[in-house]
Amino acid sequence: MDTIVIGGGQSGLAAARSLRNAGLTPVILEAGERPTGSWAHYYDSLTLFSPARYSSMPDLPFPGDGDHYPHRDEVVDYLHRYADSLDVEIRTATRVSAVESDGAGAFLIHTEAGDTLRTAGVVAASGSFGNPHVPDLPGRGSFTGQLLHVADYRSPKHYAGQRVIVVGAGNSAVQVAYELAEGATVTLATRQPIQFMPQMIGGKDAHYWHTTTGFDSLPPQWLACIATGTLVMDTGDYAAALQAGRMDRRPMFTRFDGEHVIWSDGTPEQVDAVIFATGYRPDLDYLRTLGALDASGLPLQVGGLSTTHLGLSYVGLEFQRSFASNTLRGVHHDAAHIAAPMATYASGALAAYGL
Repeated sequence: MDTIVIGGGQSGLAAARSLRNAGLTPVILEAGERPTGSWAHYYDSLTLFSPARYSSMPDLPFPGDGDHYPHRDEVVDYLHRYADSLDVEIRTATRVSAVESDGAGAFLIHTEAGDTLRTAGVVAASGSFGNPHVPDLPGRGSFTGQLLHVADYRSPKHYAGQRVIVVGAGNSAVQVAYELAEGATVTLATRQPIQFMPQMIGGKDAHYWHTTTGFDSLPPQWLACIATGTLVMDTGDYAAALQAGRMDRRPMFTRFDGEHVIWSDGTPEQVDAVIFATGYRPDLDYLRTLGALDASGLPLQVGGLSTTHLGLSYVGLEFQRSFASNTLRGVHHDAAHIAAPMATYASGALAAYGL
């Protein structure tokens, strides 16, 4: 095989499209039963913050009214149709366990089913949903309530009448806390105050401005100078709910103690459940034995191209090359960026230089 793409979600599909357009014949290996990535596993009420017109991938417009905000299941169906529209081989229910060098400039892909595939190039596009981050707070093992990451949260019906803390200051944390507050007593625990950004600016959705002003394409180095923290897209409901006391926000608690959390002022409080909406890390453990990751498990790369192995690249990393890198509307730009060098390597063109 000239190229194997690991992951069949939005990033893997975008990568396969760009590789095919560059003259390669990519094969996608997807761990799930459908080539839709992690979308089907998000919580039931998940709705995109970007309207349909700003949630499309190349060659297939998102269906329906361009101004509506698609539900999780709409995205799943869209990605399935997108996969069907690509002229590439997709092997589902194929989880990669390890990637190794074959010692001759190619790679050996080992699957959990026991198969080994040889390929000239590898695109790691497995996203981050499979690697949720939960901070290791003191006393966590002693907590007798329910403790979970938002990756395992589905709906508020199981928490009616309970005391719930949602840890995090991002979109998922606020959206989940808001819906939980319908029937539970909810606190958002954050290290910094929540920074809201209005969904509508000048009568247009914020994504109109992201795409027309060029903000979407700003490099991460510039974004680090602009954004001092996580921004939460406010539909007009979330900030108002905090101000009205539907849910509250407190500084992060310091530790767990049995059935209690200990707040920063030393006050203990009995809590039924703590939901961590504390983000994800790239799900790339299969590259660890290859030596392509740093000590914390992050890929050693620049702009999606590996700095440790020729023929290895990445698509779908957060802020890989821009603000929109790991979004439906923007991931194809990063996929196109890695396609040409991947094609050069897979074609054997570097052999003329003794490589």
